[in-house]
Amino acid sequence: MATIKDVARLAGVSTTTVSHVINETRFVSEELRGRVLAAMEDLNYHPNVLARSLRSGETKTIGLVVPDNSNPFFAEVARIIEDIGFEEGYSVILCNSDNNLDKEAAYINVLSTKQVDGVIFIAAGSKHEHLHELTTQGIPVVVADRDIPQALADVVLVNNEQGGYDATRYLISLGHRRIACITGPSDITPSADRVRGYRRALKESGILVEEELIMPGDFLYQGGEAAMAQLLRLDKPPSAVLACNDVMAIGALRAIRSAGLQVPSNISIIGFDDIAIASAVSPALTTVAQPIVELATLATQLLMSRIQSDQEDKPRQRIVLSTKLVVRDSCAPR
Repeated sequence: MATIKDVARLAGVSTTTVSHVINETRFVSEELRGRVLAAMEDLNYHPNVLARSLRSGETKTIGLVVPDNSNPFFAEVARIIEDIGFEEGYSVILCNSDNNLDKEAAYINVLSTKQVDGVIFIAAGSKHEHLHELTTQGIPVVVADRDIPQALADVVLVNNEQGGYDATRYLISLGHRRIACITGPSDITPSADRVRGYRRALKESGILVEEELIMPGDFLYQGGEAAMAQLLRLDKPPSAVLACNDVMAIGALRAIRSAGLQVPSNISIIGFDDIAIASAVSPALTTVAQPIVELATLATQLLMSRIQSDQEDKPRQRIVLSTKLVVRDSCAPR
């Protein structure tokens, strides 16, 4: 393997000059810089990134912890974060917790050991003890899509309660009165808030909240299908359903078709997230759009700002983004 001395010898310069070219720590003329870069290419020389990170105190890596990277919503978020990180010169280490708190804790330990420059964290549950391992080491953290005490980290989230409220109000405006809700994991903020919005809309309209119409789900396709099948077995099935994410809504579509019914002529259904496939299924899914690009972009920008700032006591930010109802073909008047 070529060394920095080999590069210096081939370029006809000192090892100090080679170091300054690599680390951009001092002005080097274009002529000398060109000779050094050419020598590095000829020798296939690659700087020791670990050694450089130890000297600079930066590893140029950030961690991203998500609860389920197979979920299209988190996949889209991860892709945007990775793109922005790459543009800023950072590598992104993706950690999939599988909604498992033990696995989440293990990944937090891995990121801490690797001395990442910062972490974007989407928790698997409502607990946030795992963040302390990062914050006590001075590793900047931005929490996305989950609500936690602002004292712990910067937070970027979506007004999920308003989204659940708007979706339910829309179904009510179409004349539906027996409206079901397929929830996500109850202890995760987005799911609980969407259900809260659903309940509020019903109560404001004078519609009784029937607990048998609130069916537990898991944010997965199979969970949506199973929950919808249970709703269809009720003595009086609902005329409309709010699924707390698009993946479950698509699973519910399948269950409705399997029962020999049609959407929206027999049952209206509305999802949440507006993932890419929501407009591609048939019928195209009416849904509550989360500002996925804005959410991921703001989380990454906040983290970069924290990493590059020397102000450790800089006030933490809590940013709440709005949702938008996207009307397509899966809902019809009662």
